Amino acid sequence: MREDRDIMLKRIRTALHGPPGAPAQVAPSIARAYQVSTPTPAAVLLHQFVERVAEYKAEVQTIAENALPTAIAAALAARKALRLAVPADLPNDWLPPAVTALRDQGQLTYQDLDGCDGVLTGCALGIAQTGTIILDHGPRQGRRALSLLPDYHLCVVWQSQIVGIVPEAIAQLATATTRPLTFISGPSATSDIELNRVEGVHGPRTLHVLVVTA
Repeated sequence: MREDRDIMLKRIRTALHGPPGAPAQVAPSIARAYQVSTPTPAAVLLHQFVERVAEYKAEVQTIAENALPTAIAAALAARKALRLAVPADLPNDWLPPAVTALRDQGQLTYQDLDGCDGVLTGCALGIAQTGTIILDHGPRQGRRALSLLPDYHLCVVWQSQIVGIVPEAIAQLATATTRPLTFISGPSATSDIELNRVEGVHGPRTLHVLVVTA
């Protein structure tokens, strides 16, 4: 088995770089003729994003910036979420007084996160075409486990973070970060071979999105 593996790896290296001692090969450029951006107005992107997020069985609200703390408090109260995991740098004014916030600086265990009533984060980008939210685990987002283990995720998306199509998002992320990425398209769900849908297997069972308009 070891010999077979070595042979396979040697063939891969040869295919990629040529035989040992050969001049380095330059990979041919690939023509990319697909659409890479969209001139869609911001108001249209906002409407499309909200519509697509809702289609994934997520709850989504559009609010003004000055209404954000009130909307967060109302969402958490409706959920009866009193113990919340949050990124270490989440703004204090996002948190209602009645909520106990566990600020994560990497010290919260998986058991701590699983025992929380939910998690509150921001995001890096939203994609209108697919209704996808992207976390690059930068500001106001925390590490990956923070948004994957609690059963409820309340996520804040700013209208200025919404792009039109997937290539736009990838282009922005490629120049902005080398951190791991989490793509969220609705609550976590999967289906078995008989197409029985099960939610909450790979992440939060409930996704609630607050879109803050300009």
